[in-house]
Amino acid sequence: MAKEYKLKDLQSINLKNGEKKEYELEGIEGGKVLLVRHADKTHAMSSNCTHYGAPLKLGVVTGDGRLTCAWHGACFDIATGDVEDSPALDPLAKFEIVEKDGAIYVKGDEATIKASRRSVNHKCSPAGAEKVVVVGGGSGTVGLTEGLRGGGFKGDITVISREPYPPIDRTKLSKALIPDASKLAWRTAEYYDEAGINIVTDNVSSVDFASKKVSTDSGKTYPYTKLILAPGGTPNMLPLPGFKDLGNIFLLRTVPDVEAILSAVGDAKGKKIVVIGSSFIGMEVANCLASQKEQNVTIVGMESAPLERVMGAEVGNIFRKNLEKNGVKFHMGGSVEKATPSSSESSKVGAVHLKDGTTLEADLVVLGIGVKPATQFLQSTKEIELMKDGSLQTDESFAVKGLKDVYAIGDIATYPYHGPTGNGTLTRIEHWNVAQNAGRSVAKTISYPGSKPKSFIPTFWSAQGGQLRYCGNTPNGWDDLILKGEPENSKFVAYYTKGDTVAAVASMMMDPVTMKSAELMRRGKMPSKSDIQNGVNVLDIGVPAEVKI
Repeated sequence: MAKEYKLKDLQSINLKNGEKKEYELEGIEGGKVLLVRHADKTHAMSSNCTHYGAPLKLGVVTGDGRLTCAWHGACFDIATGDVEDSPALDPLAKFEIVEKDGAIYVKGDEATIKASRRSVNHKCSPAGAEKVVVVGGGSGTVGLTEGLRGGGFKGDITVISREPYPPIDRTKLSKALIPDASKLAWRTAEYYDEAGINIVTDNVSSVDFASKKVSTDSGKTYPYTKLILAPGGTPNMLPLPGFKDLGNIFLLRTVPDVEAILSAVGDAKGKKIVVIGSSFIGMEVANCLASQKEQNVTIVGMESAPLERVMGAEVGNIFRKNLEKNGVKFHMGGSVEKATPSSSESSKVGAVHLKDGTTLEADLVVLGIGVKPATQFLQSTKEIELMKDGSLQTDESFAVKGLKDVYAIGDIATYPYHGPTGNGTLTRIEHWNVAQNAGRSVAKTISYPGSKPKSFIPTFWSAQGGQLRYCGNTPNGWDDLILKGEPENSKFVAYYTKGDTVAAVASMMMDPVTMKSAELMRRGKMPSKSDIQNGVNVLDIGVPAEVKI
């Protein structure tokens, strides 16, 4: 039941447009609300992001009434609390403001205030002729199904996934090695039942685009009116001697992969673990195994510094130092030759050999050398021409080129990128948030035919011995890096530029610089390279309403 709760130490509201402030509430232990001023009106809402609980007092207020979380880019409509951008699923709760007796109150129920979110009601008994079939159960599918039911779509929704559990927060697999799917699930099985979303555990074997039918390994066929291809990626295996044959060599993509890795690690500390690949996944799993599991971990990378191609050597070496503090060892500039068996158990790996003659003893090996689009089931389909990397070309709405009522999202989608320096360059981005926002975009297209594609700037985050934020993309490369802050203390902002344009921004311990940069990029208002060099601070720039991309 709604009650009035007094805001501590507040007698009147004096916020200016674009300002926000968090207040504690009397009568609720730990209870807080956020006041935000926009368009000459003050709004009271949940104080924490519904994604991972970040304090929204650190967020970014935009001229068109959005509140963007500083941590991972989740975005909410200030007027309604509704989700605007992923990765949040639940909306913020809104509260009535009451001014009386020289004090400020909000009206709401204690449970909602403590939960810092508004519960969604996606209950649906599907009806009508529309049949949406989704191939894959990852991030893109989460964005799609949330967007469809949240947008009022009443048709059938069937999700066909190879994984035997509802969609999970896959980002936590490499960052925390959590082996329990129930602790990773975005929604409960009950939610999907009530929302009328049929989740099928099966593998898609083929698609008949002419008759609009999807076939699976179990022999079942699913007709569709709209098809969304979101199968994700398949981790790459090293095509070198020993890697396909020996045990205790692992890929990392699913919950069973984590279970297998943890089983091989066991309870003993100090196991010799070799992680091949200084990618984001490789670095995250190495950091987790060393810092949380107290194992002896060595990363083998081909570049001179971790993530050098994407982040540059200077930033990559910041990550290296962070992981070295946690006990991770590095062998950079290394090229793998083969894996050989253990002397005590010939069926399992015992060492990884490098081409420079180095031998690294290994009780187990984890491969983090990228993924390829999981489009094998489409390779013999005449209606589709896969791109060289196995992906599908789409337009800005993620509609597949040459096909009607078929969309591709996530790791398999190559789409025109219109962010800074993009100029419509066909780009494939393997980011969790990109897939989920693409899913929301397709949901909007299906629910509201003729609507414009969703406008968003790619963002991602990574655990690199500290919390890395990144926004933008560099499909045409970058030619300079401006590093600000205290990089020696892993506190920095990195601006990746091409010519005088800032194409991407990365940061650690400098929130909300990255997410504010994303909002400025979306509006064509990101400061130039020259501006940054001349001391312009992103945080001093207001975010206008008009969106330019």
